[in-house]
Amino acid sequence: MSFAQYWSGDGVLVIGVEAAMSRSEARQRIRLAISEAAAQWLGLSIDDVSVESQPGQAPRLLLAGRIAGLAISHDDGISLAAIDLHGAVGIDVMRVMEIADWFAVATDYLGPQVAQSLAACPAGQRPLALAQAWTAREAALKYAGLALTEWDGKAPACRLQAVPVPAGYTATLAY
Repeated sequence: MSFAQYWSGDGVLVIGVEAAMSRSEARQRIRLAISEAAAQWLGLSIDDVSVESQPGQAPRLLLAGRIAGLAISHDDGISLAAIDLHGAVGIDVMRVMEIADWFAVATDYLGPQVAQSLAACPAGQRPLALAQAWTAREAALKYAGLALTEWDGKAPACRLQAVPVPAGYTATLAY
């Protein structure tokens, strides 16, 4: 299995797989990549690494019987996974693109302050700025174990790290 390492530090590893594939194939490939990457990273046997999934719950990563933080994100053509040896982690990846109703989306989900900041942004830079704000919000919510909801004025307390990914995408890690 081939995977790319996008970021590593503080007991956290971010890996990904790139390819045009169905959602179910992307899920299978990233889970295999997680096992292989964790085994290589930590010098474990692949048999000591497992990704457990239950419908309606985030997947869990077991490393030689110990639970590690795990988050996965998919967008067309790319899947990312973040592993945190110390606890909770969140990751989100998004294709950078024009969104017609960006102001309403930003106001509803990112809050009025972010929406106003995006409104002040030059139009040519807005798709990237929106994607960066969106992935930061999603990653933070995943870190906190929360589902995406309309803006309530609260942001989970966590560290955010931009993750260098292929052109046309943006990604944020929360740990």
